[in-house]
Amino acid sequence: MTTEELTRIGTAEELEITTLSGNDTLGSPRTIWVVPHGDDLYVRSVNGPTSAWYRGTRARHESHIQAGGVDRDVTFVDAAPDINDELDAVYRDKYRRHSPHTLDRITSPAARSTTIELIPR
Repeated sequence: MTTEELTRIGTAEELEITTLSGNDTLGSPRTIWVVPHGDDLYVRSVNGPTSAWYRGTRARHESHIQAGGVDRDVTFVDAAPDINDELDAVYRDKYRRHSPHTLDRITSPAARSTTIELIPR
């Protein structure tokens, strides 16, 4: 992914993610939040590991995303847990205009347990 694409995706307010089903078809797109950290992009499930889109990432570890005018196929890699505190700060800063309740949900233990890095394919 180019630096420009990373910036465009990382600064986008929302990301559309479409996971692959078992028969290699794309499911329905879901809108989620994305944050940049260094040269990497991360997403979380605000509803924790029970969210349908997140469960799809566990089954196939690949997806298609759209954000900031960029369309990319990606692979998912579980983020190292030691990065969660830093990502919490990035989420709180980027999405500070949202309610404290919403920010608490995206930085909750359940959401943190779903933190994944997006790797371009």
